[in-house]
Amino acid sequence: MSAPVTGTAKELKVPEVWIGPRRYASKKARQEAVQAILARYGLGQIVDQQEDHLLLRDLLDMHPDAAEKVGPGVDHFRVIATPRGHHKGPEAVLVDGTKVAFSYMKCLDAPTHRQRVLAAMRTEIQPQVNTHYESRKAAHTLVSDESGQDLTPDDVHVSYFQGPRFHDIALEFVEATGGFSAVDLTAETPRGLALFTDRALAERWHGHHQERAVLGLLSAKENLRRPRV
Repeated sequence: MSAPVTGTAKELKVPEVWIGPRRYASKKARQEAVQAILARYGLGQIVDQQEDHLLLRDLLDMHPDAAEKVGPGVDHFRVIATPRGHHKGPEAVLVDGTKVAFSYMKCLDAPTHRQRVLAAMRTEIQPQVNTHYESRKAAHTLVSDESGQDLTPDDVHVSYFQGPRFHDIALEFVEATGGFSAVDLTAETPRGLALFTDRALAERWHGHHQERAVLGLLSAKENLRRPRV
């Protein structure tokens, strides 16, 4: 006979784990989702299913060296043998042809303080991103700033492709404020939805982003080829 379950529902709540917008019941389930993609493709095969591609793209954004791995943007992913040849692993093929292998397990590790700060910085300026989209929608100018094609509300992404990347804008600000260790965050969820504890510093970040960011609109397919970190 099983022992009785004790404790409140709140105490028994399982921590949430994510890859991009995808929520998983456990870390094991999240890992198995990645492994299932690798199992679907042979060695050297391009990941050609859109949902598989999107998951690997969001996974790569979780890598501690994501900015360096993504480079000028990802064109597609392939499945390759890991360095020792015992398992399958993902490889990002960048838009300039560079091939970048990466460890999916490293992507699934607990985020570093640096990653948490960058995630919080995105959360802080999300209202600015939303405002850009809403202003374009109100002006009836939902068109790609790259190709000129008409966009629909369910196929539009706000991108930094016309100016400095978000990553570069954020690093400029952090370096000017004493580095990542100088930024304290509120309590956060596993998705990194924290905020700056110092609201004066947050307002300075809002202003810096407003001044430096050059936002534009892309389609989902166009956005996939662009750096997102």
